[in-house]
Amino acid sequence: MNNSWRYIDEGVNSASYNMALDEALAIAVRKELAPPTLRLYGWDRSSVTIGFFQRSSDIDAAYCAHRNIPVVRRPSGGRAILHGEELTYSFSAKTDAGIFSSGLLDSYAKISKALELTFARIGIVTETKRRQLSTESKTGSRSRNPLCFHSASYGEISFQKRKIIGSAQKRWRDGLLQQGSIPAIISYDEVSIIFRCADPKSLKETMCGLREIVPFLTIDGLKSALRSAFEEVFDIQFKRAAPSAEETRLAEELEERKYSTHQWNFQR
Repeated sequence: MNNSWRYIDEGVNSASYNMALDEALAIAVRKELAPPTLRLYGWDRSSVTIGFFQRSSDIDAAYCAHRNIPVVRRPSGGRAILHGEELTYSFSAKTDAGIFSSGLLDSYAKISKALELTFARIGIVTETKRRQLSTESKTGSRSRNPLCFHSASYGEISFQKRKIIGSAQKRWRDGLLQQGSIPAIISYDEVSIIFRCADPKSLKETMCGLREIVPFLTIDGLKSALRSAFEEVFDIQFKRAAPSAEETRLAEELEERKYSTHQWNFQR
């Protein structure tokens, strides 16, 4: 791979545009129009993403509509996430050759090393799940609980048995898109309502926002740690860039015909 990768700090956007731009960037990388790309971003309001294979009935869509919380289906698998005050990342790379060509578990493990180093740099000692994914997990239905942060799967990272990051990956023959959510603050009451999964007290036993561990953590500080960790682990240098005009045009098209539509978001 080229030792100069692309870094995009996109700020905040709507849920539908965030998913559309992630897919547009992955398409450009797969076509070799761009190098491996790390994108960091946020959300213009509290939003729910559900995994590609997940049933929309897993969430309380009526509550989300009442609270003006957008619901969008991700291109990647995994389970649902309530996004709020957090740092979200996406990473796109080729898989038909190079360091990410050895399969799903290998790529998860490599990216997890960069995430582990990120947390170490902000003073958090983590544990990483190393068990093998089951066949069911690989297809996206890992358990009956609809909430991504309810449990850690292969390559995901916890602090004192509480999950602090949720990641999911979409793979094509020639590329991957990994998306991840790193919450600074978790609204346990709202998570409990939206996912009908547990009372707020029990949720705190399985998930954790970073400011519960590092109270004065800033999103900018977390961005800096994540960027430098990727550079060290993969022995590369990031070149900061904006999405190309073609990527922006494709993202707008994908948002309009896919990620903002009821047909896509509630297809299951």
